[in-house]
Amino acid sequence: MEKKHVVIIGGGFSGVNLLKKLRNNNQYEITLVDKNNYNFFPPLIYQVATGFLEPSSISYPFRRLTSKRKNTHFWLGEVEKIDTQNKQIHLNNGSLTYDILVLAAGTQTNYFGMENIEKHAIPMNTLEDALNMRNLLLQRVEKACKIQSIEKRREYLNIVIAGGGPTGVEVAGMFAELRKRIVKTEYPELVGTNSKVYIVNSPNCLLPPMSRKSQQYAENRLKNYGVEVLLKTRVSDFNGEEVFLNNGETIKTKNLIWATGVEGIVFEGIPAESYTKGKRLETNSFHEVKDLNDVYALGDASLCLGDENFPDGHPQLAQVAIQQAQNLAHNLKSKTKNKPLKKFQYKDKGSMAIIGKSRAVADIPKPKFHLQGFVALMVWAFIHLFSLISYTDRLRTFINWVISYTTQDQDLRMIIRPKKRL
Repeated sequence: MEKKHVVIIGGGFSGVNLLKKLRNNNQYEITLVDKNNYNFFPPLIYQVATGFLEPSSISYPFRRLTSKRKNTHFWLGEVEKIDTQNKQIHLNNGSLTYDILVLAAGTQTNYFGMENIEKHAIPMNTLEDALNMRNLLLQRVEKACKIQSIEKRREYLNIVIAGGGPTGVEVAGMFAELRKRIVKTEYPELVGTNSKVYIVNSPNCLLPPMSRKSQQYAENRLKNYGVEVLLKTRVSDFNGEEVFLNNGETIKTKNLIWATGVEGIVFEGIPAESYTKGKRLETNSFHEVKDLNDVYALGDASLCLGDENFPDGHPQLAQVAIQQAQNLAHNLKSKTKNKPLKKFQYKDKGSMAIIGKSRAVADIPKPKFHLQGFVALMVWAFIHLFSLISYTDRLRTFINWVISYTTQDQDLRMIIRPKKRL
């Protein structure tokens, strides 16, 4: 029997887990396509951005995954067009033919059509974004050290974070702690500047999907760290010098971190009717893309309908992507054996967020309970450590965390190959 060629576009949680589940099956030839040559762990990119972890702690080369089996391959490239009639994928450096296509390309930053913000803000969606943020902010801190005017100095040091979800809360807490602890010891020129960290969120709470206890705890902890929490407020514009809020107020700063929205990636050749809200691909309970044959979508790129517990689709979380990949792998294997397919049902394992360096919140659905503080932090650390791909990454990350927590410091605040020089 001739092997079926499975092409997976995107090497995030869903793409990598699907590959791992199928690579032991000799009925499939699998090609993973990605514009990067590494998988990275999105929940921890903010720790790279703040100098808490090194990039290699949360990334893993794809070829180390594909080299372990003869039926798995990696293609470094970007998709330009998909021909679903002839089952071909045209990339910027060649073409591929598929029998089964899996779209798992994740998301991109959504600026909601605001061109100024897209031009001047700092996104937080990829590992490159995290490194760029670290470089830019460190350069601006050094620049501030040479400025005599306190008011002008604050413009380089004030930080506005748009978005009060887990990423926004985690970034705000980290920067607040760094400002309080590191500035005093490493940047004596900046003592007395009284710069601020702001978090701006449209809803009337932080962490909207989480419990009221988690929301209140996060808000109180951030305020204790000195973060200005602006609720029922949104950023309406940013010119690179000043953040404009919808209530008419402005904040003078060069640093707007955009952590408020993502959208799916639209591929040429995929019909518009297959996309739904947020540019996500609409799929049924078997992950089949609407109006297409032999095309599937997983993870953040998809909106899977048919799960009675999530009638409006699933949250864009790592666990959703992992479980969807496992379900699709099971169904593809079942198809080859003429066995019945399994509808996807998400098993919610809870939500969590870290606040600063030493506190976290966690909501566990079954049995339903809430954790906060240091205990929640330990749960958060355990889950994130074991979600990393390799044992080496787990060990390296664990060592970095232990050193940072025991010494109250980390030594990764280096400006290396800045994407943009001041």
